[in-house]
Amino acid sequence: MRINGHLLRSVLHDNLSDALKKLKITTTDSTADSLEGCLDCLLQALAQNNMETSEKIQKSGVLQVFASLLMPQSSCTAKVANIIAEVARNEFMRNPCVDAGLIPPLVQLLNCKDQEVLLQTGRALGNICYDSHTLQSQLINMGVIPTLVKLLGIHCQNAALTEMCLVAFGNLAELESSKEQFAYTNIAEELVKLFKKQIEHDKKEMIFEVLAPLAENDVIKLQLVEAGLVECLLEIVQKTVDSDKEDDVAELKTASDLMVLLLLGDESMQKLFEGGKGSVFQRVLSWIPSNSHQLQLAGALAIANFARNDGNCIHMVDNGIVQKLMDLLDRHVEDGNVTVQHAALSALRNLAIPVVNKAKMLSAGVAEAVLKFLRSEMPPVQFKLLGTLRMLIDAQAEAAEQLGKNAKLVERLVEWCEAKDHAGVMGESNRLLSALIRHSKSKDVIRTIVQSGGIKHLVTMATSEHVIMQNEALVALALIAALELVTAEKDLENAQLVQILHRLLSDDRSAPEIKYNSMVLICALIGSEPLQKEVQSMAFLEVVSKLRSHENKTVAQQASLTEQRLAVES
Repeated sequence: MRINGHLLRSVLHDNLSDALKKLKITTTDSTADSLEGCLDCLLQALAQNNMETSEKIQKSGVLQVFASLLMPQSSCTAKVANIIAEVARNEFMRNPCVDAGLIPPLVQLLNCKDQEVLLQTGRALGNICYDSHTLQSQLINMGVIPTLVKLLGIHCQNAALTEMCLVAFGNLAELESSKEQFAYTNIAEELVKLFKKQIEHDKKEMIFEVLAPLAENDVIKLQLVEAGLVECLLEIVQKTVDSDKEDDVAELKTASDLMVLLLLGDESMQKLFEGGKGSVFQRVLSWIPSNSHQLQLAGALAIANFARNDGNCIHMVDNGIVQKLMDLLDRHVEDGNVTVQHAALSALRNLAIPVVNKAKMLSAGVAEAVLKFLRSEMPPVQFKLLGTLRMLIDAQAEAAEQLGKNAKLVERLVEWCEAKDHAGVMGESNRLLSALIRHSKSKDVIRTIVQSGGIKHLVTMATSEHVIMQNEALVALALIAALELVTAEKDLENAQLVQILHRLLSDDRSAPEIKYNSMVLICALIGSEPLQKEVQSMAFLEVVSKLRSHENKTVAQQASLTEQRLAVES
């Protein structure tokens, strides 16, 4: 027998109106049967047309009645929570639910033992607070996190409740304020326990979505490591590495990315390094020669993270990691994977920081391996390439001279010094240009830089907002003036260096070392006739004489020496 749709809607409409009227006058003394009948009618109407029914519920004023019906001992509580969950699927109903005071009684219900009540309560709270950081913060302040973690532990056999908890964690974990509360629970242990039981990709993915934001917190990183998450991740990598199934490729990426994230915490990283003897560290090393770009990337990033203190860096360089990274880079020179290039260069840059590693890495051919990427047009690769070279030549005069005489390198640096769209690349190019002069102290290097048009960039660098860059520029310019003033004279004049130095010395905000190095540079510049004329025309004596009373003794002494020198020259 076919049911007339219009007739059904009409009956539902009449029943809904009656139900709303009855609920409006409902008291806690109302019979359970009549109450259940009204609630069933509402649920049926919501299933038929959620939005229209929700509007009627809002207009009827029944939401306020629901607050009094949310009691743990009532047999109707699960249905009331279910209705709230359904109406709160509509964005326009969320504020009315809040205004009706439904959040506090719902939060209280999370302490009850009835699994259906818990499920519908979780849905209701999730839907009301969906996409609202303000309401989610309110839930956090009301203490829902420890309660939900406890529920996950107690009801881990209930798939629907487990899923509800995971969805809630995924939403709440995005808020920074939640992570501190999560850190005081056994969430790491519960999630790892749950993860180990999962076979289906979708379920694992859901847990991953909670783990990723939680693992941004250093305390939770360590808890996850201690709970055995790393072993789970390594197992996933092993199972999926040779598969080309879409789900396996996604799992491999998520697991290896999460592994790298765990290594960003100092304590968790050191625990997994285990003095370079750890099985986890050894497994990660085996990823670098892998044929999977994802594993190569994760392996190189992991090494970059392990290389965050001198002890680890020295151990890794002594145990052959540099060759592995250079071999990896070699595989990506021609049309290579940019993310792998970037990661491998990041690792080499970090490894080059300890003084004892520099000479070893240079003799292993790292500078030559890095220079192969000089043609790269990708700013992230350019940035890491520059940083790696700058670290390598620090206090390494021979290497600095060799690189500084490399016209192709210097020309590329000068080009990148003008990369205004990429501030990082521009800054690193300037710093490397300066470093080549400062560490080589070589006339040949200075001549190469002058011929390539690099002087104007060093002069501009002296006006940087970063004191360290200003200082590096001034020291390099002082060496140029001391060693090759005649060669650089015209460029220094065109770049208006004298006017810039006058400005730096006159500015009360200039750091003491900037004032000191500016005066040293002035003394060197007056060896050039045209530059000396500029100095005399700008009343430097007046500015310098004021600095004799500077609070910094080194600045005051240099001011006296500079004043004497200027007086003699005038």
